[in-house]
Amino acid sequence: MYLPRSLISTLYLHLQRTHHPLSPPVLILVALEPDALCGCRILTQLLKRDYIPHKIQPIAGYGDLERAGRTVIRPMMESQGGNGGVVVCLGVGGLVDLGGLLGIDTEEEETNYGGVECWVIDARRPWNLGNVFGGHPRLQPGKEGLEPIQQPGVDSGRIQGHYKPGKGGIIVFDDGDVEDELEKERDAYLALVDMPEVDENNDDSEGSESEDEEEAELVEEPQPRPGKKRKSWSDRDEEDESSEDEGRPYQRRRSNLSSPIPDSPRRPKQRGLVSLSGPPLSSTAASRSISPTPAQPPKAPSAKTLRRRLLKLRAKHESVLQAYYAMGASYSEPISSMMYSLASELGREDNDLLWMTIVGVTSMEFYGRSVVGVAVSSGKTMAPSAGWLGSRGSRIRQLLRDEVRRLNPPELSESSFNANRNASPENSGIIPTTARSPTDTSIRLSPEPKFLLIRHWSLYDSMLHSPYLSARLHIWSDSGRKRLHKLLAKMGVSLVQCKQSYTHMDMELKRGLRTKLLKYSEMYGLDDLVPSADTDGRDRGGTKEGWGFVRSWGWRATLSAQDVGVVVGAILEVGKQAVNTLQNSAWNPSQENRETTDEDGTLEAQEWVGRFWDAYDALEKIEELKAALPTAQHLHRAILRTGTSLIEKRQIRHLRAFRMCVVKAGPDVQLFTHPSALTKLALWIGEAIAEQERETKGKLGHGGRGTPLVVAGLNETRGVYVIVGTGGGGGGMGYGDKNASKEKKEKQEAKAKARELRKKNKEKVREEKREARRLALGDDEDFEDETESEGSSSEEEEEEEEEEVKAKGFGRNKFGNAFQEVVEETNARVRIDSFEHCVVEVKKEDLSGFLESLSMKAVVG
Repeated sequence: MYLPRSLISTLYLHLQRTHHPLSPPVLILVALEPDALCGCRILTQLLKRDYIPHKIQPIAGYGDLERAGRTVIRPMMESQGGNGGVVVCLGVGGLVDLGGLLGIDTEEEETNYGGVECWVIDARRPWNLGNVFGGHPRLQPGKEGLEPIQQPGVDSGRIQGHYKPGKGGIIVFDDGDVEDELEKERDAYLALVDMPEVDENNDDSEGSESEDEEEAELVEEPQPRPGKKRKSWSDRDEEDESSEDEGRPYQRRRSNLSSPIPDSPRRPKQRGLVSLSGPPLSSTAASRSISPTPAQPPKAPSAKTLRRRLLKLRAKHESVLQAYYAMGASYSEPISSMMYSLASELGREDNDLLWMTIVGVTSMEFYGRSVVGVAVSSGKTMAPSAGWLGSRGSRIRQLLRDEVRRLNPPELSESSFNANRNASPENSGIIPTTARSPTDTSIRLSPEPKFLLIRHWSLYDSMLHSPYLSARLHIWSDSGRKRLHKLLAKMGVSLVQCKQSYTHMDMELKRGLRTKLLKYSEMYGLDDLVPSADTDGRDRGGTKEGWGFVRSWGWRATLSAQDVGVVVGAILEVGKQAVNTLQNSAWNPSQENRETTDEDGTLEAQEWVGRFWDAYDALEKIEELKAALPTAQHLHRAILRTGTSLIEKRQIRHLRAFRMCVVKAGPDVQLFTHPSALTKLALWIGEAIAEQERETKGKLGHGGRGTPLVVAGLNETRGVYVIVGTGGGGGGMGYGDKNASKEKKEKQEAKAKARELRKKNKEKVREEKREARRLALGDDEDFEDETESEGSSSEEEEEEEEEEVKAKGFGRNKFGNAFQEVVEETNARVRIDSFEHCVVEVKKEDLSGFLESLSMKAVVG
């Protein structure tokens, strides 16, 4: 089931009204990423204000999620002696059959869900359509045992205003994607659920005698037991394989826990079978009178004909679902933004919740999560898409800027009644580094340049470690370093001055920094280095597009939202314990908590969960956040060193479908055993490659989508390679060049003209066939011809739908789908446990074969 955006507060208000001291606590499952962490902070603040007890459980991956379902969630079910309750999934489970994975919707249970209600808030796409349009209880206790139910308040998977929670189920919080973009997928899914089961292997060449027997068998088959649950249509491990592979984390066949491509849904058996003598399956299959005598009744189609039509209709609906899953990965509205919308509906907005939202949204951009999945970000976007980082993303950021103005009104000295409205430093183009007063905790808009941790580093180091500048100035080479020095010289900043702490730089230099950057950035192709010059001080009039966000904690600290996102991410990826050991060159995070073997990654996941609580505390305690700044600096120094080494030593190879490199030596190799840290390195390298392609060829490769990149990091302790596949940009991010867009538009117009011509020719042929049939007697062959003609009339529609799907999925990251195909075709021992499906673990010995097979797959849409 899915909850529309307009009813986002309905479930929470019901929880608030029905909560009492004996109610079970709300269980919150949180992914180990900054956006989900910020969303968790917002939700827990709401629950605390309403005195609703809750429990937070960090989830490292699918194995951890299944374990939580077995040990924590299943005991909550009423059939297991529990009292039901609410489970909130933040960034976990949106891509899989959540009910089956958690064990609350299985074949063994006579009743499903048992009063356990799962709220799913996830930014990853594609959705698992079983969660979106299914996920509701199908049986309830009645006078004669278990009886089928029609869930009140749910229409075609959509929750209505009069829906009453409490019976359990899977509820997806819709950010607008489901209602606006999944209409065809919804119709196809529901049609497949309602279809009767038909044997696809039946021999159609049998005579009429066998057809009559089959027809009788279909009609007279007894009604199945109501308690019999339909087979789950989401990907599950087969029973015989699970018994063989028990205890082996690396299987010869890929674990299906994280598969984003489920099987087709099957019809619930309690609905019964459709009688062949009943109404037709669809309007296109309706029989018509073809007898030359009006009094003669129309001849009903045979069981063979109906079966063919049903199988054809099933295949059509299945192709719609498969096309949706095959489009590739993407991201939609961040979790923290959805949680702030909930707080806004409840009237609970304040600066603390707004700041958590801003940090979560900013971290999404920093991790390369966009409408085309994990991919290299671009500077200016053409924004042809309505998705995240498209027009919808722009609206969200503008709403956040409006919220900052609303909740942080200017002081009297900055008001319109004061003649000097440009008094505030940020309105003069100066990056704010201090609070306005000892008690200042306000959020401000700031003209942030694309530097890294500028308030906590020197200007030189901040520019040197900026991924944006590294790619465009070629920082990895000596000529690139000289180019950076020349830019600073043109700006009138000496190396001595720019290598001291930015907060201690000369005030005159800081005042003129933005003006000088705007003046000289175009000379070096740095058009987006600083936001647009909106320095008139009129906050109400200027949108300040591209401006960043800054918050102060009195005299203790002033940090930007990007600073906080970078530090929190570093805590999750490196660990707080690294802060005091950075000077020790022998420090090796792989040696911590490794007293026993960790082949399946259980100990590693436990270590990551421990980091979650450090990051959770750092979001609220500013002193702990400041203490973790050296960790973030250490991580980004390692990214610069490793990326520079790979490029200088020409260790990036160009395969058929992507470029690839392997990190298996060097002082920082252990830092990149964490998928998120490795993803940051891949994005740094990918942006550098994209810039090289643009300079050498004048455009990006792969039809304007950029060249995909695969980066493998060696985890020597566990004997595996962690592999990350990133896209090259494009699609909804507007990363393609104008020539590619023009060529694509011309091809689409030519195809449209050809379709129109074929449509006219086929219509003419069909008219001739109809005229001929009027003179002939009708039989089953006529029905077949009618069906074929109707099928041919829909070919144009199918072609248009296919073109629409291709356009929608243009540039998307398809590494998750490609990984599955490779595992099914090879004997590689693979473990896919990350919620990010472009991340996979492969045994060290199987890496070469895995990459060789992967190079033959389509990895970007």
